Amino acid sequence: MRISRKEFARRRAQLMRDMEDNSIAILPAATMKRRNRDTDFAFRQDSDFLYLTGFEEPEAVAVLIPGREHGEYIIFCRERNPEKEVWDGYMAGPEGACKKFGADDAFPITCIDDILPGLIEGRERLYYAMGGDADFDRMVMEWVNAIRSKARSGAHPPGEFISLDLLVHEMRLFKSSAEIKVMQEAAEISAGAHCRAMKICQEGMTEYQLEAEYLHEFAKHGSQSPAYTSIVGSGKNACILHYIENTATLKAGDLVLIDAGCELDYYASDITRTFPVNGEFTDPQKIIYELVLKSQLAAIEEIQPGNTWNQAHEKTVEVIAAGLLELGILKGDLETVIAEETYKKFYMHRAGHWLGMDVHDVGDYKVSDCWRILEPGMVLTVEPGIYIAPGAAGVAKKWQGIGVRIEDDVLVTSTGHQVLSADAPKTVKDIEKIMRRRKKPVVKKQKKTSTVTAKPKAKPKVKPKVKPKVKPKVKPKVKPKSKSKTAKAVRKKPLLKQA
Repeated sequence: MRISRKEFARRRAQLMRDMEDNSIAILPAATMKRRNRDTDFAFRQDSDFLYLTGFEEPEAVAVLIPGREHGEYIIFCRERNPEKEVWDGYMAGPEGACKKFGADDAFPITCIDDILPGLIEGRERLYYAMGGDADFDRMVMEWVNAIRSKARSGAHPPGEFISLDLLVHEMRLFKSSAEIKVMQEAAEISAGAHCRAMKICQEGMTEYQLEAEYLHEFAKHGSQSPAYTSIVGSGKNACILHYIENTATLKAGDLVLIDAGCELDYYASDITRTFPVNGEFTDPQKIIYELVLKSQLAAIEEIQPGNTWNQAHEKTVEVIAAGLLELGILKGDLETVIAEETYKKFYMHRAGHWLGMDVHDVGDYKVSDCWRILEPGMVLTVEPGIYIAPGAAGVAKKWQGIGVRIEDDVLVTSTGHQVLSADAPKTVKDIEKIMRRRKKPVVKKQKKTSTVTAKPKAKPKVKPKVKPKVKPKVKPKVKPKSKSKTAKAVRKKPLLKQA
Protein backbone atom coordinates (compact mmCIF):
# COMPACT_ATOMS: atom_id res chain seq x y z
CA MET A 1 0.00 0.00 0.00
CA ARG A 2 1.55 3.26 -1.18
CA ILE A 3 -0.56 5.46 1.15
CA SER A 4 0.95 5.68 4.63
CA ARG A 5 -0.74 4.90 7.94
CA LYS A 6 -0.08 8.53 8.89
CA GLU A 7 -2.17 9.76 5.93
CA PHE A 8 -5.12 7.54 6.89
CA ALA A 9 -4.96 8.99 10.42
CA ARG A 10 -4.92 12.52 8.99
CA ARG A 11 -8.05 11.78 6.95
CA ARG A 12 -9.94 10.44 9.97
CA ALA A 13 -8.92 13.49 12.01
CA GLN A 14 -10.16 15.83 9.27
CA LEU A 15 -13.49 14.01 9.03
CA MET A 16 -14.02 14.16 12.80
CA ARG A 17 -13.28 17.91 12.77
CA ASP A 18 -15.97 18.35 10.12
CA MET A 19 -18.56 16.35 12.09
CA GLU A 20 -21.01 18.05 14.43
CA ASP A 21 -20.54 17.80 18.22
CA ASN A 22 -21.73 14.69 20.05
CA SER A 23 -21.96 12.56 16.92
CA ILE A 24 -20.94 9.13 15.66
CA ALA A 25 -19.99 7.91 12.17
CA ILE A 26 -20.42 4.31 11.02
CA LEU A 27 -18.84 2.83 7.87
CA PRO A 28 -19.24 -0.81 6.81
CA ALA A 29 -16.64 -2.60 4.69
CA ALA A 30 -17.58 -4.15 1.34
CA THR A 31 -18.97 -7.68 1.37
CA MET A 32 -17.88 -10.72 -0.63
CA LYS A 33 -19.92 -11.17 -3.84
CA ARG A 34 -20.89 -14.56 -5.23
CA ARG A 35 -19.82 -15.13 -8.84
CA ASN A 36 -21.46 -18.48 -9.35
CA ARG A 37 -22.24 -21.55 -7.24
CA ASP A 38 -19.44 -21.65 -4.60
CA THR A 39 -17.05 -19.20 -6.30
CA ASP A 40 -16.73 -15.55 -5.27
CA PHE A 41 -15.54 -12.54 -7.21
CA ALA A 42 -12.13 -11.22 -6.15
CA PHE A 43 -12.73 -9.01 -3.12
CA ARG A 44 -12.34 -5.26 -3.58
CA GLN A 45 -12.74 -3.02 -0.54
CA ASP A 46 -15.32 -0.23 -0.46
CA SER A 47 -13.57 3.00 -1.49
CA ASP A 48 -14.92 5.17 1.36
CA PHE A 49 -14.07 2.54 3.97
CA LEU A 50 -10.55 2.08 2.64
CA TYR A 51 -10.01 5.85 2.27
CA LEU A 52 -10.44 6.27 6.02
CA THR A 53 -8.96 3.02 7.33
CA GLY A 54 -6.57 1.33 4.89
CA PHE A 55 -8.16 -1.93 6.10
CA GLU A 56 -8.61 -4.39 3.21
CA GLU A 57 -10.69 -7.20 4.76
CA PRO A 58 -14.42 -7.92 4.42
CA GLU A 59 -16.75 -8.34 7.42
CA ALA A 60 -15.55 -5.15 9.12
CA VAL A 61 -17.12 -1.94 10.42
CA ALA A 62 -15.31 1.30 11.27
CA VAL A 63 -16.73 3.66 13.90
CA LEU A 64 -15.59 7.23 14.55
CA ILE A 65 -16.64 9.01 17.76
CA PRO A 66 -15.02 12.46 18.07
CA GLY A 67 -13.95 13.21 21.63
CA ARG A 68 -14.53 9.71 23.03
CA GLU A 69 -12.36 9.31 26.10
CA HIS A 70 -11.42 5.68 25.45
CA GLY A 71 -10.51 6.17 21.79
CA GLU A 72 -12.14 7.87 18.84
CA TYR A 73 -11.45 5.20 16.20
CA ILE A 74 -12.92 1.71 16.64
CA ILE A 75 -12.90 -1.29 14.29
CA PHE A 76 -15.06 -4.39 14.41
CA CYS A 77 -13.43 -7.19 12.38
CA ARG A 78 -13.00 -10.95 12.07
CA GLU A 79 -11.02 -12.74 14.76
CA ARG A 80 -7.87 -14.63 13.83
CA ASN A 81 -8.68 -18.20 12.81
CA PRO A 82 -5.64 -20.37 11.93
CA GLU A 83 -7.77 -23.06 10.27
CA LYS A 84 -9.62 -20.58 8.06
CA GLU A 85 -6.41 -18.70 7.28
CA VAL A 86 -4.98 -21.87 5.72
CA TRP A 87 -7.78 -21.66 3.12
CA ASP A 88 -8.40 -17.92 2.73
CA GLY A 89 -5.25 -16.09 3.83
CA TYR A 90 -4.14 -14.14 6.86
CA MET A 91 -6.48 -11.97 8.92
CA ALA A 92 -5.51 -8.98 11.02
CA GLY A 93 -7.84 -9.73 13.93
CA PRO A 94 -8.72 -7.07 16.54
CA GLU A 95 -5.13 -6.97 17.77
CA GLY A 96 -3.79 -6.38 14.23
CA ALA A 97 -6.44 -3.72 13.62
CA CYS A 98 -4.93 -1.72 16.48
CA LYS A 99 -1.30 -2.53 15.84
CA LYS A 100 -1.16 -2.29 12.02
CA PHE A 101 -4.08 -0.02 11.17
CA GLY A 102 -4.06 2.50 14.01
CA ALA A 103 -7.41 1.68 15.65
CA ASP A 104 -7.73 2.94 19.23
CA ASP A 105 -9.96 -0.01 20.07
CA ALA A 106 -11.07 -3.16 18.20
CA PHE A 107 -13.64 -5.89 18.79
CA PRO A 108 -14.69 -9.12 17.06
CA ILE A 109 -17.36 -8.51 14.41
CA THR A 110 -19.51 -11.15 16.15
CA CYS A 111 -19.86 -8.79 19.13
CA ILE A 112 -21.15 -5.81 17.15
CA ASP A 113 -24.83 -6.25 18.18
CA ASP A 114 -23.82 -6.17 21.84
CA ILE A 115 -21.37 -3.25 21.67
CA LEU A 116 -22.34 -0.82 18.89
CA PRO A 117 -25.84 0.13 20.18
CA GLY A 118 -24.16 1.24 23.41
CA LEU A 119 -21.78 3.46 21.43
CA ILE A 120 -24.68 4.98 19.44
CA GLU A 121 -26.81 5.63 22.53
CA GLY A 122 -26.54 9.20 23.79
CA ARG A 123 -25.22 10.61 20.50
CA GLU A 124 -27.32 13.38 18.98
CA ARG A 125 -26.30 12.73 15.35
CA LEU A 126 -25.55 9.60 13.37
CA TYR A 127 -23.43 9.92 10.21
CA TYR A 128 -24.10 7.03 7.87
CA ALA A 129 -24.42 6.50 4.09
CA MET A 130 -27.92 5.09 3.84
CA GLY A 131 -28.76 3.14 0.67
CA GLY A 132 -25.35 1.64 -0.05
CA ASP A 133 -26.01 -1.74 1.55
CA ALA A 134 -29.63 -2.75 2.24
CA ASP A 135 -28.68 -5.45 4.77
CA PHE A 136 -26.48 -3.12 6.78
CA ASP A 137 -29.10 -0.33 6.54
CA ARG A 138 -31.52 -2.69 8.27
CA MET A 139 -29.00 -3.48 11.00
CA VAL A 140 -28.40 0.21 11.69
CA MET A 141 -32.14 0.83 11.99
CA GLU A 142 -32.50 -2.16 14.32
CA TRP A 143 -29.79 -0.75 16.62
CA VAL A 144 -31.42 2.69 16.64
CA ASN A 145 -34.91 1.25 17.20
CA ALA A 146 -33.58 -0.88 20.06
CA ILE A 147 -32.39 2.34 21.74
CA ARG A 148 -35.71 4.07 21.01
CA SER A 149 -37.58 1.20 22.67
CA LYS A 150 -35.74 2.02 25.91
CA ALA A 151 -36.47 5.76 25.78
CA ARG A 152 -38.76 5.52 28.86
CA SER A 153 -35.84 4.04 30.74
CA GLY A 154 -33.75 7.12 29.90
CA ALA A 155 -32.06 5.86 26.71
CA HIS A 156 -31.32 8.63 24.23
CA PRO A 157 -31.33 7.64 20.49
CA PRO A 158 -29.82 9.90 17.79
CA GLY A 159 -32.25 12.60 16.76
CA GLU A 160 -30.63 13.33 13.42
CA PHE A 161 -29.31 11.17 10.57
CA ILE A 162 -26.70 12.85 8.34
CA SER A 163 -25.34 11.42 5.08
CA LEU A 164 -21.69 10.56 5.62
CA ASP A 165 -21.18 10.76 1.83
CA LEU A 166 -21.42 14.55 1.91
CA LEU A 167 -18.29 14.87 4.02
CA VAL A 168 -16.19 11.93 2.78
CA HIS A 169 -16.82 12.56 -0.91
CA GLU A 170 -15.87 16.20 -0.62
CA MET A 171 -12.59 15.11 1.01
CA ARG A 172 -11.92 12.53 -1.70
CA LEU A 173 -12.39 15.13 -4.44
CA PHE A 174 -9.13 16.85 -3.43
CA LYS A 175 -6.09 14.60 -3.86
CA SER A 176 -3.08 14.78 -1.56
CA SER A 177 0.48 14.68 -2.91
CA ALA A 178 0.66 10.98 -1.97
CA GLU A 179 -2.53 10.23 -3.91
CA ILE A 180 -1.32 12.18 -6.94
CA LYS A 181 1.91 10.19 -6.91
CA VAL A 182 -0.02 6.89 -7.03
CA MET A 183 -2.32 8.19 -9.77
CA GLN A 184 0.66 9.36 -11.81
CA GLU A 185 2.20 5.88 -11.54
CA ALA A 186 -1.10 4.23 -12.51
CA ALA A 187 -1.36 6.51 -15.55
CA GLU A 188 2.22 5.68 -16.59
CA ILE A 189 1.53 1.93 -16.38
CA SER A 190 -1.63 2.36 -18.45
CA ALA A 191 0.14 4.55 -21.00
CA GLY A 192 2.78 1.83 -21.37
CA ALA A 193 0.01 -0.71 -21.96
CA HIS A 194 -1.49 1.43 -24.73
CA CYS A 195 1.97 1.68 -26.34
CA ARG A 196 2.30 -2.11 -26.14
CA ALA A 197 -1.08 -2.52 -27.85
CA MET A 198 0.01 -0.22 -30.69
CA LYS A 199 3.29 -2.10 -31.13
CA ILE A 200 1.66 -5.55 -31.18
CA CYS A 201 -1.52 -4.79 -33.13
CA GLN A 202 -1.89 -6.37 -36.56
CA GLU A 203 -4.53 -7.62 -38.96
CA GLY A 204 -5.95 -11.04 -38.04
CA MET A 205 -5.61 -10.62 -34.28
CA THR A 206 -8.79 -10.61 -32.21
CA GLU A 207 -9.90 -7.80 -29.93
CA TYR A 208 -9.48 -10.07 -26.90
CA GLN A 209 -5.88 -10.89 -27.91
CA LEU A 210 -5.13 -7.17 -27.96
CA GLU A 211 -6.87 -6.87 -24.58
CA ALA A 212 -4.63 -9.63 -23.21
CA GLU A 213 -1.53 -7.64 -24.16
CA TYR A 214 -2.36 -4.62 -22.04
CA LEU A 215 -3.76 -6.68 -19.16
CA HIS A 216 -0.35 -8.38 -19.12
CA GLU A 217 1.32 -4.98 -18.99
CA PHE A 218 -0.88 -3.89 -16.07
CA ALA A 219 -0.03 -6.96 -13.97
CA LYS A 220 3.64 -6.91 -14.94
CA HIS A 221 4.04 -3.48 -13.35
CA GLY A 222 2.20 -4.19 -10.10
CA SER A 223 -1.38 -3.22 -10.90
CA GLN A 224 -3.84 -5.34 -8.94
CA SER A 225 -6.56 -5.20 -11.61
CA PRO A 226 -8.07 -3.11 -14.41
CA ALA A 227 -9.91 -0.07 -13.04
CA TYR A 228 -13.01 -1.00 -15.07
CA THR A 229 -14.18 -3.40 -17.77
CA SER A 230 -12.01 -2.64 -20.77
CA ILE A 231 -13.27 -1.62 -24.20
CA VAL A 232 -11.51 -2.87 -27.33
CA GLY A 233 -13.70 -1.92 -30.27
CA SER A 234 -12.49 -2.29 -33.86
CA GLY A 235 -14.26 -1.08 -36.99
CA LYS A 236 -17.95 -0.37 -36.39
CA ASN A 237 -17.60 -1.58 -32.76
CA ALA A 238 -15.73 1.65 -32.01
CA CYS A 239 -19.06 3.44 -32.49
CA ILE A 240 -20.56 1.63 -29.46
CA LEU A 241 -19.68 3.68 -26.38
CA HIS A 242 -19.59 0.81 -23.88
CA TYR A 243 -18.66 -2.09 -26.17
CA ILE A 244 -17.17 -4.83 -23.96
CA GLU A 245 -17.60 -8.09 -25.93
CA ASN A 246 -14.07 -7.68 -27.41
CA THR A 247 -14.50 -10.73 -29.69
CA ALA A 248 -14.17 -9.41 -33.26
CA THR A 249 -11.20 -9.98 -35.57
CA LEU A 250 -9.09 -6.94 -36.42
CA LYS A 251 -9.19 -5.98 -40.12
CA ALA A 252 -6.77 -3.89 -42.14
CA GLY A 253 -8.25 -0.48 -42.91
CA ASP A 254 -10.22 -0.35 -39.65
CA LEU A 255 -9.59 1.73 -36.55
CA VAL A 256 -9.45 0.14 -33.12
CA LEU A 257 -10.56 2.10 -30.04
CA ILE A 258 -9.13 0.99 -26.68
CA ASP A 259 -10.56 2.46 -23.47
CA ALA A 260 -8.53 0.85 -20.67
CA GLY A 261 -6.78 1.82 -17.45
CA CYS A 262 -5.27 -0.01 -14.53
CA GLU A 263 -6.01 0.29 -10.83
CA LEU A 264 -3.00 0.71 -8.56
CA ASP A 265 -3.46 0.50 -4.79
CA TYR A 266 -7.15 1.42 -5.19
CA TYR A 267 -6.50 4.42 -7.51
CA ALA A 268 -7.78 4.36 -11.08
CA SER A 269 -6.38 5.54 -14.37
CA ASP A 270 -8.58 5.97 -17.44
CA ILE A 271 -7.07 6.36 -20.92
CA THR A 272 -8.55 5.98 -24.41
CA ARG A 273 -6.58 5.80 -27.63
CA THR A 274 -7.77 5.12 -31.18
CA PHE A 275 -5.38 3.89 -33.87
CA PRO A 276 -5.40 2.10 -37.26
CA VAL A 277 -5.10 -1.69 -37.26
CA ASN A 278 -2.55 -1.63 -40.10
CA GLY A 279 -0.62 1.33 -38.67
CA GLU A 280 -1.73 3.96 -41.17
CA PHE A 281 -4.78 6.25 -41.04
CA THR A 282 -6.89 6.58 -44.18
CA ASP A 283 -7.65 10.17 -45.19
CA PRO A 284 -11.23 10.18 -43.78
CA GLN A 285 -10.03 8.52 -40.53
CA LYS A 286 -7.24 11.05 -40.19
CA ILE A 287 -9.62 14.00 -40.68
CA ILE A 288 -12.06 12.78 -38.01
CA TYR A 289 -9.23 11.81 -35.65
CA GLU A 290 -7.53 15.21 -35.88
CA LEU A 291 -10.85 16.96 -35.28
CA VAL A 292 -11.33 14.99 -32.04
CA LEU A 293 -7.72 15.68 -31.01
CA LYS A 294 -8.15 19.40 -31.73
CA SER A 295 -11.24 19.50 -29.49
CA GLN A 296 -9.43 17.60 -26.71
CA LEU A 297 -6.38 19.87 -26.72
CA ALA A 298 -8.65 22.94 -26.64
CA ALA A 299 -10.58 21.45 -23.69
CA ILE A 300 -7.41 20.63 -21.74
CA GLU A 301 -6.43 24.29 -21.99
CA GLU A 302 -9.67 25.10 -20.13
CA ILE A 303 -8.52 23.03 -17.13
CA GLN A 304 -7.35 25.89 -14.94
CA PRO A 305 -8.08 26.82 -11.31
CA GLY A 306 -10.95 29.33 -11.30
CA ASN A 307 -12.60 27.96 -14.44
CA THR A 308 -15.82 25.97 -14.12
CA TRP A 309 -16.19 22.22 -14.56
CA ASN A 310 -18.34 22.69 -17.68
CA GLN A 311 -15.99 24.93 -19.66
CA ALA A 312 -13.93 22.01 -21.00
CA HIS A 313 -17.07 20.25 -22.23
CA GLU A 314 -18.41 23.39 -23.87
CA LYS A 315 -15.12 23.81 -25.73
CA THR A 316 -15.27 20.25 -27.12
CA VAL A 317 -18.84 20.84 -28.33
CA GLU A 318 -17.85 24.08 -30.03
CA VAL A 319 -14.83 22.59 -31.85
CA ILE A 320 -16.52 19.32 -32.87
CA ALA A 321 -19.74 20.98 -34.05
CA ALA A 322 -17.81 23.51 -36.15
CA GLY A 323 -15.65 20.75 -37.64
CA LEU A 324 -18.59 18.51 -38.54
CA LEU A 325 -20.34 21.47 -40.17
CA GLU A 326 -17.26 22.21 -42.24
CA LEU A 327 -17.11 18.55 -43.38
CA GLY A 328 -20.80 18.60 -44.33
CA ILE A 329 -21.64 15.88 -41.83
CA LEU A 330 -23.82 18.36 -39.91
CA LYS A 331 -26.09 20.89 -41.63
CA GLY A 332 -27.04 24.41 -40.57
CA ASP A 333 -25.16 27.05 -38.61
CA LEU A 334 -23.01 26.62 -35.51
CA GLU A 335 -25.28 28.50 -33.12
CA THR A 336 -28.35 26.43 -34.08
CA VAL A 337 -26.46 23.11 -34.03
CA ILE A 338 -25.27 23.81 -30.47
CA ALA A 339 -28.60 25.22 -29.25
CA GLU A 340 -30.62 22.32 -30.68
CA GLU A 341 -27.90 19.78 -29.77
CA THR A 342 -27.99 18.13 -33.19
CA TYR A 343 -24.29 17.38 -32.75
CA LYS A 344 -25.33 14.71 -30.21
CA LYS A 345 -26.03 12.35 -33.09
CA PHE A 346 -22.25 11.96 -33.38
CA TYR A 347 -21.00 13.21 -29.96
CA MET A 348 -23.51 12.11 -27.37
CA HIS A 349 -21.58 12.04 -24.08
CA ARG A 350 -19.96 14.62 -21.83
CA ALA A 351 -16.27 15.44 -22.05
CA GLY A 352 -15.14 13.91 -18.77
CA HIS A 353 -15.65 12.92 -15.14
CA TRP A 354 -13.87 13.02 -11.79
CA LEU A 355 -11.15 10.39 -11.34
CA GLY A 356 -9.75 8.86 -8.15
CA MET A 357 -10.40 5.71 -6.15
CA ASP A 358 -13.35 5.05 -8.44
CA VAL A 359 -13.03 5.48 -12.19
CA HIS A 360 -16.17 7.67 -12.15
CA ASP A 361 -15.13 9.20 -8.88
CA VAL A 362 -17.19 10.91 -6.22
CA GLY A 363 -17.72 14.65 -5.88
CA ASP A 364 -20.40 17.12 -6.91
CA TYR A 365 -20.29 18.65 -10.39
CA LYS A 366 -22.56 21.49 -9.31
CA VAL A 367 -22.68 23.49 -6.07
CA SER A 368 -25.85 25.48 -5.34
CA ASP A 369 -27.01 24.74 -8.90
CA CYS A 370 -23.87 26.33 -10.41
CA TRP A 371 -21.08 24.46 -12.19
CA ARG A 372 -18.26 23.67 -9.80
CA ILE A 373 -15.15 25.87 -9.80
CA LEU A 374 -11.98 23.87 -10.50
CA GLU A 375 -9.40 23.89 -7.70
CA PRO A 376 -5.87 22.47 -7.30
CA GLY A 377 -5.83 18.79 -6.36
CA MET A 378 -8.85 17.80 -8.43
CA VAL A 379 -8.30 15.11 -11.08
CA LEU A 380 -10.60 14.65 -14.07
CA THR A 381 -10.65 13.05 -17.49
CA VAL A 382 -10.97 14.87 -20.82
CA GLU A 383 -12.45 12.50 -23.42
CA PRO A 384 -14.26 13.91 -26.46
CA GLY A 385 -15.24 11.62 -29.31
CA ILE A 386 -16.98 11.33 -32.67
CA TYR A 387 -18.97 8.20 -33.56
CA ILE A 388 -20.43 7.86 -37.07
CA ALA A 389 -22.30 4.58 -37.15
CA PRO A 390 -22.59 2.50 -40.33
CA GLY A 391 -25.69 3.54 -42.24
CA ALA A 392 -25.87 6.98 -40.59
CA ALA A 393 -28.57 8.88 -42.49
CA GLY A 394 -27.41 11.75 -44.67
CA VAL A 395 -23.71 11.03 -44.12
CA ALA A 396 -21.30 10.20 -46.96
CA LYS A 397 -20.20 6.54 -46.92
CA LYS A 398 -16.50 7.41 -46.48
CA TRP A 399 -17.25 8.69 -42.94
CA GLN A 400 -19.46 5.78 -41.89
CA GLY A 401 -18.11 3.23 -39.40
CA ILE A 402 -15.51 5.65 -38.00
CA GLY A 403 -15.44 5.87 -34.20
CA VAL A 404 -12.78 7.93 -32.41
CA ARG A 405 -12.30 8.83 -28.76
CA ILE A 406 -9.20 10.31 -27.11
CA GLU A 407 -9.03 10.42 -23.31
CA ASP A 408 -6.44 11.65 -20.81
CA ASP A 409 -6.21 12.03 -17.03
CA VAL A 410 -5.65 15.65 -16.02
CA LEU A 411 -4.67 17.12 -12.65
CA VAL A 412 -5.65 20.69 -11.74
CA THR A 413 -2.54 22.42 -10.39
CA SER A 414 -2.06 25.80 -8.71
CA THR A 415 -0.82 27.28 -12.01
CA GLY A 416 -2.87 25.34 -14.56
CA HIS A 417 -2.94 21.64 -15.26
CA GLN A 418 -0.80 18.52 -15.66
CA VAL A 419 -1.65 15.64 -18.02
CA LEU A 420 -0.86 12.51 -16.00
CA SER A 421 -1.26 10.22 -19.02
CA ALA A 422 0.97 12.19 -21.40
CA ASP A 423 3.18 9.13 -22.11
CA ALA A 424 0.49 7.56 -24.32
CA PRO A 425 1.05 8.74 -27.95
CA LYS A 426 -1.91 10.55 -29.48
CA THR A 427 -0.84 12.59 -32.51
CA VAL A 428 -1.22 10.94 -35.91
CA LYS A 429 2.52 11.27 -36.47
CA ASP A 430 3.48 9.65 -33.15
CA ILE A 431 0.96 6.80 -33.50
CA GLU A 432 2.04 5.94 -37.05
CA LYS A 433 5.69 6.16 -36.00
CA ILE A 434 5.33 3.69 -33.11
CA MET A 435 3.26 1.34 -35.30
CA ARG A 436 5.78 1.42 -38.17
CA ARG A 437 8.42 0.06 -35.82
CA ARG A 438 6.28 -2.92 -34.86
CA LYS A 439 6.11 -4.26 -38.45
CA LYS A 440 9.82 -5.04 -39.00
CA PRO A 441 10.29 -7.91 -36.52
CA VAL A 442 7.33 -9.80 -38.02
CA VAL A 443 8.90 -9.85 -41.52
CA LYS A 444 12.34 -10.95 -40.23
CA LYS A 445 10.89 -13.86 -38.28
CA GLN A 446 9.09 -15.16 -41.37
CA LYS A 447 12.29 -15.08 -43.47
CA LYS A 448 14.32 -16.87 -40.78
CA THR A 449 11.79 -19.69 -40.52
CA SER A 450 11.81 -20.39 -44.28
CA THR A 451 15.67 -20.64 -44.43
CA VAL A 452 15.94 -23.00 -41.48
CA THR A 453 13.39 -25.44 -42.92
CA ALA A 454 15.26 -25.55 -46.26
CA LYS A 455 18.62 -26.77 -44.78
CA PRO A 456 17.59 -30.25 -43.54
CA LYS A 457 16.12 -31.08 -46.99
CA ALA A 458 19.47 -30.35 -48.69
CA LYS A 459 21.57 -32.69 -46.48
CA PRO A 460 20.16 -36.14 -47.41
CA LYS A 461 20.75 -35.49 -51.14
CA VAL A 462 24.55 -35.24 -50.65
CA LYS A 463 25.03 -38.39 -48.51
CA PRO A 464 24.00 -41.20 -50.94
CA LYS A 465 26.71 -40.11 -53.41
CA VAL A 466 29.47 -40.67 -50.83
CA LYS A 467 28.56 -44.33 -50.00
CA PRO A 468 29.43 -46.01 -53.36
CA LYS A 469 32.93 -44.42 -53.46
CA VAL A 470 33.87 -45.73 -50.00
CA LYS A 471 32.82 -49.40 -50.48
CA PRO A 472 35.18 -50.43 -53.40
CA LYS A 473 38.31 -49.40 -51.47
CA VAL A 474 37.68 -52.01 -48.72
CA LYS A 475 39.62 -55.40 -49.07
CA PRO A 476 37.49 -58.58 -49.31
CA LYS A 477 39.08 -60.29 -46.22
CA VAL A 478 38.40 -57.39 -43.97
CA LYS A 479 34.95 -56.96 -45.43
CA PRO A 480 32.96 -57.91 -42.31
CA LYS A 481 35.01 -55.61 -40.05
CA SER A 482 35.25 -52.84 -42.66
CA LYS A 483 31.53 -52.92 -43.17
CA SER A 484 30.86 -52.28 -39.53
CA LYS A 485 33.52 -49.59 -39.31
CA THR A 486 32.34 -47.96 -42.48
CA ALA A 487 28.76 -48.16 -41.30
CA LYS A 488 29.75 -46.48 -38.05
CA ALA A 489 31.63 -43.76 -39.90
CA VAL A 490 28.79 -43.12 -42.29
CA ARG A 491 26.32 -42.94 -39.42
CA LYS A 492 28.48 -40.48 -37.49
CA LYS A 493 28.87 -37.96 -40.31
CA PRO A 494 25.20 -37.12 -40.84
CA LEU A 495 24.67 -36.99 -37.06
CA LEU A 496 27.42 -34.40 -36.73
CA LYS A 497 26.11 -32.34 -39.65
CA GLN A 498 22.59 -32.43 -38.36
CA ALA A 499 23.78 -31.32 -34.92
